[in-house]
Amino acid sequence: EDSVYLAKIAEQAGRYEETVESMRRIASSNQELTVEGRNLLSVAYKNAISARQASWRIISSIEQEEKLKGNEAQAQTLKAYGVKIESELAKIYEDILDILNKHLTPSAASGESEASYYK
Repeated sequence: EDSVYLAKIAEQAGRYEETVESMRRIASSNQELTVEGRNLLSVAYKNAISARQASWRIISSIEQEEKLKGNEAQAQTLKAYGVKIESELAKIYEDILDILNKHLTPSAASGESEASYYK
């Protein structure tokens, strides 16, 4: 319960990476998550992903502007930065899928739990 409490506090403080870490530890225990735990897990990953998606959109937009201006060097720098963000997103996607496939869906005791993991 301390881990769930800390995850809630981290989420309220906008420290989504810490919320993700706490929920990853809880989910890896192979125990079924409570409704609150499932919601925290979902919100933590959603926020971690959303922040990076927003960053990627901004970087991509600036990259296009630099290309239009003929600033190829800056455009290449921005492209590399975008690839870095894409890599971070891929890692987050792999992480949540790993947790779902190895820990959460196998330990889901109810149809409600399992259905929530597929959302």
